[in-house]
Amino acid sequence: MRAYIGCQQAVSADDFLELALGTPVELWLGVEGESDEERAARMDAARDILADSPHLVDEVARIAAEVIETHPELFHVAPMSRPAGRGRADRSGVAA
Repeated sequence: MRAYIGCQQAVSADDFLELALGTPVELWLGVEGESDEERAARMDAARDILADSPHLVDEVARIAAEVIETHPELFHVAPMSRPAGRGRADRSGVAA
């Protein structure tokens, strides 16, 4: 089965992340053996992207939390129980 995001085929987890973020994963995580100059350039580019898209950090955190909650088997985490009577809060912080 093939998976597409828009007209782009995603064949790996990194492909899904890159398509979701709109940037290569390496921009945020770096690459092994990068020089100080390469790291500085990468960090400058990341700062520019965040300045242009201040909502990106919140979106990535939301997506990551959803993936972890939906697929805990992919991670070494134990699901946390929620107190009874408390629903999930929406973006405004009001419980649903």
